[in-house]
Amino acid sequence: MKNKQMNLKSILVLGFCFLSLFVNAQELQTLLNEALKNNPEIKKFELQYNIASEKVNEVNVLPNTEFSLGYFVSEPETRTGAQRFRVSAKQMLPWFGSITARENYVSSLADAKYEDIVIAKRKLIASVSQSYYNLYANKAKQEVLVENIKLLETYETLALTSVSIGKASAVDVLRLQMRQNEMHQLKDVLQQQFLSEQTLFNTLLNRAKAIPVQIMDDFMMPSEDFEINLKSLALHPELLKYDKLYQSVKQSEFLNQKESNPMIGFGVDYITVSERPDMTFNDNGKDILMPMVSVSIPIFNKKYKSQTKQNELQQQEIEAQKQVRSNTLETLLDKAINDRVAARISYATQTKNLQQAKDAEEILIKSYETGTINFKDVLDIQELQLKFQINQIESVKAYYVQSSIINYLIQ
Repeated sequence: MKNKQMNLKSILVLGFCFLSLFVNAQELQTLLNEALKNNPEIKKFELQYNIASEKVNEVNVLPNTEFSLGYFVSEPETRTGAQRFRVSAKQMLPWFGSITARENYVSSLADAKYEDIVIAKRKLIASVSQSYYNLYANKAKQEVLVENIKLLETYETLALTSVSIGKASAVDVLRLQMRQNEMHQLKDVLQQQFLSEQTLFNTLLNRAKAIPVQIMDDFMMPSEDFEINLKSLALHPELLKYDKLYQSVKQSEFLNQKESNPMIGFGVDYITVSERPDMTFNDNGKDILMPMVSVSIPIFNKKYKSQTKQNELQQQEIEAQKQVRSNTLETLLDKAINDRVAARISYATQTKNLQQAKDAEEILIKSYETGTINFKDVLDIQELQLKFQINQIESVKAYYVQSSIINYLIQ
């Protein structure tokens, strides 16, 4: 977090969503900034951190000063006169350094709470980015379907012409029309799915769900992958939080040791004395002022010994939890890296297949000039071409989704 050091290349790659080298990065960055500013969950964690920080002022106090007032119903007689009432004041003082230890403990809890803000922001960035990529894929698929519907309409015109001259069957025309119907259906379904994803996206930005989301359409597979600094995973806020929790337990034990020491109290008693009317002497009716010192000693300190043992066990638990989470994050990072490589491989394969499908399409179209076009083959090639285009879009989306996961883990 604060002590991370990343070179310029890593910053370019691990910017909000690995898109700083593309035109659409600015658009996504703007949306991410809006999400970070408006998301209520981020505000919740910020308020929790502010509350935890404010507790430092709560513990930076001395114990309450004790005041007492007593009235002698039956006035005791002394040599200088009868005592009438007593006023007392006492202030207990904790052992040296106890208040500072209490402040340090509360501050350490606030530091651990701060990591919740960092984690929440990273998760929000990943969620917004992935939703944005889902919207891109949906929009791109709709555009591909529109192109293929237009292509089928062209084929339908060719088929109608062929039917009119007896070189094709009406069944071919019906097949082409049914295929168009299927594509219209797919497009309508995608439109509904787009609206659902748009609602999710707007919810993450904490704005009206019907606000249209403008998706950039120039997503491309990067020519190469940049280096990933795997050592950055050790600085992930989810792991740093365990370190800070561990420190908070250490501070808790230090405070426990301080509180097991005695407390010293200072006070004063003031007693009013009535004059004796039957006698005349020095100090007749003189009031009494009695300074006092008291000590509070925790003789039965089993409570503090138990707290020490609990702190030791809690530290061991935190270390175990950190190791478990570290293993999980390493696994997620390794999977994201491999899945991103797989997305690039898939994209290359789909690109090659798509080019071959287009070559086959050109051959079929040229065959129409000789009057030997087979519309069943046309439909088969068109179906393959659509499949490759959809898979290509999915590969690009997968690449960026996995990049957002990597970004979450090592940014």
